Amino acid sequence: MTRYFVCCVVSAFMGGVAALWWLHAAQNPEATAQDTPLKAPARVPVSPPPPATYSEPVLAAPRAAPPLADDGFTAEERVNIFVYDKCNRSVVNINTRSVRTDNLFLLEVPAEGAGSGSVIDRQGHILTNYHVVEDAQEIKVTLYDGQSYDAGIVGKDPSNDIAVLRITAPQESLVPMEMGDSARLRVGQRVFALGNPFGLERTMTTGIISSLDRSLSARNGRSMKSIIQIDAALNRGNSGGPLIDSRGRLIGMNTAIASRTGENTGVGFAIPADTIKRVVPQLIKEGRVIRPDIGITRVFKTDGGLGIATLAENGPAERAGLRGFKIVKKQTRRGPFVYEENKVDRSAADVIMAVDGEKVDGVDDLLTIIERKRPNDEVVITVRRNSLNVNIGVKLGVGE
Repeated sequence: MTRYFVCCVVSAFMGGVAALWWLHAAQNPEATAQDTPLKAPARVPVSPPPPATYSEPVLAAPRAAPPLADDGFTAEERVNIFVYDKCNRSVVNINTRSVRTDNLFLLEVPAEGAGSGSVIDRQGHILTNYHVVEDAQEIKVTLYDGQSYDAGIVGKDPSNDIAVLRITAPQESLVPMEMGDSARLRVGQRVFALGNPFGLERTMTTGIISSLDRSLSARNGRSMKSIIQIDAALNRGNSGGPLIDSRGRLIGMNTAIASRTGENTGVGFAIPADTIKRVVPQLIKEGRVIRPDIGITRVFKTDGGLGIATLAENGPAERAGLRGFKIVKKQTRRGPFVYEENKVDRSAADVIMAVDGEKVDGVDDLLTIIERKRPNDEVVITVRRNSLNVNIGVKLGVGE
């Protein structure tokens, strides 16, 4: 027992000595080939911060103002002023009076209308829309100098919504509008509209051409082609006024707006100058447009083209050999009586597919192509007959 006690004491003493030695070694480690003695980093002198200074914030440079001419106007403003100064005296104010029937009491009620127009020569001819003077019993035209004159209708073309008036005024008071060319117009081109919206005489608005070659329905149901779409503001009273380019030339006649309220929506339409130049000389000379006639009186729509129903007797189409419906007479005996019946054979009718190589889908296509021709011109009509395509030449006559 005593021996066991002595062994425990000796073991405890030896363990204490070993612990003291390990603690001393950990506090004073020796350097080896793999361990580099650590050194305190050298102190780097720090310079004191510079004194705070205040600088103005850097702002974006303002946009340079448009260059001004000697008169103080920009180049764009100078164009606007040039166009107005050149053209405003050529614009007239048109006021009409007519009589309409009251549907409730069947009484005649006076009605008034207003529109715009352009002086086109020194003989007193005024260009305007047909719908401005339609059914008018009295027409007054007011020039730039405030003088008003009675006007009469020289000619009208409802299919193109064009009319020509004439007034008797001193030549020095008549400033004709210069005609331009609408064949070279481009979308995005700048345009000017002059007119009398709400009776405000010679008001100018600006915009661009939004689109070309639009179609617009005329009052007689025909479609007007090659219509110019613009975003220049048009309102009531602008109808018949000129659409002008940056050189002060008439390139169209304002005729309509797309609106549910009748007020400007940024979608306006104008008849192109090339149509005006083609129609107006005929209106002045003949009072109407002399259109060629093909001699087809009734047609019907088919999937393959435009079928011919009836032809004018001894007309251009019939003389050329075109075929419409065939009338088949059939006699039927019933007892002592014989009855004669007429049946229509639709299968015998030619179907028009093209005119001078231009495809025809409907009656408006046919009329548009024919009206570009002149009386006595010859056109080639491509028809479907007995499952074959046949080309037939037709010499056009004179329309009514």
